[in-house]
Amino acid sequence: MLRRLIAAALTVSSLCAPAQAEPRETLGWGRLFTNDRIGDRGDRWRTGSYHLSLVRGPNWEGHAPARPGALLEYRLRAEIISPAQLSGPGPDDRPYVGAISLGVHSHWQPQHWQLEAGGDLVAVGPSTGLSGFHRWAHDAMSSPRLGSVEDRQLDDALHLSFSTEAARPVDLGERVWLRPFVAAQAGPETLVRAGADMFFGGLGRHDLLVRDQVTGQLIRAVEGEHAALAIVLGADAARVTDSAWLPEPVEAKDVRLRARAGLHWQISDDMSFFYGATWLSEEFEAQSEPQVLGGLKVNLNF
Repeated sequence: MLRRLIAAALTVSSLCAPAQAEPRETLGWGRLFTNDRIGDRGDRWRTGSYHLSLVRGPNWEGHAPARPGALLEYRLRAEIISPAQLSGPGPDDRPYVGAISLGVHSHWQPQHWQLEAGGDLVAVGPSTGLSGFHRWAHDAMSSPRLGSVEDRQLDDALHLSFSTEAARPVDLGERVWLRPFVAAQAGPETLVRAGADMFFGGLGRHDLLVRDQVTGQLIRAVEGEHAALAIVLGADAARVTDSAWLPEPVEAKDVRLRARAGLHWQISDDMSFFYGATWLSEEFEAQSEPQVLGGLKVNLNF
């Protein structure tokens, strides 16, 4: 399955390239590890994910190019979603999901708008190996062992996902700015979303910002500023029309809310750090409470 995923992603990448592309160089890497063990320590539902972005394009001048296709983000994601009880899901709990995706996204900035659009190929099921990795990680850390959830996870499948986002930064002061946005996604989960993020400090305005799919935290995939700090507060609401991760008889909620806070620290030109926490509202009717995920990134460039 993963060979098919990689081959299809390379095909999509070739289609995204403009006919007469400017020479591209590697502009940056974006990373984010999320886990509820560094959040509310609950170890359930949206329990963990990893996001990796490679950005290539023409020389970075503090903003994306004005036309689509000139700057491309190659995106790899892995996510584990689990029921509340790892020994086995209850009759109303969500199923276990192990998903890996590969995609290509274009970022461009006509005038004051920051735009992004792209597609991802998503593999789900036992063949991804994520349930085996989850079992190994829990055994290594003496955490609760996975029980029958592995046998009751979603079957192997391949999905195509498309997403887009439009944001318009607004300066509110010398070191304060707001970034309202609207976004849409169609694929394994189909939804529309609107929200905003507010930056306090000297980072972010001249970076390429990539949004983490689970938490909504903004990842600095191209880091444009020198040593500085920034605190980011954000929130959004989504209207969900379909979710392959919540099949019947699980009853999905139509509305999802997120609220988040984070600290970006550019320690030097070659070192940066991020930690953030995100509150996620309930995603299905039988979910007993919201949850809080922690997000962590450490960039070391040698």
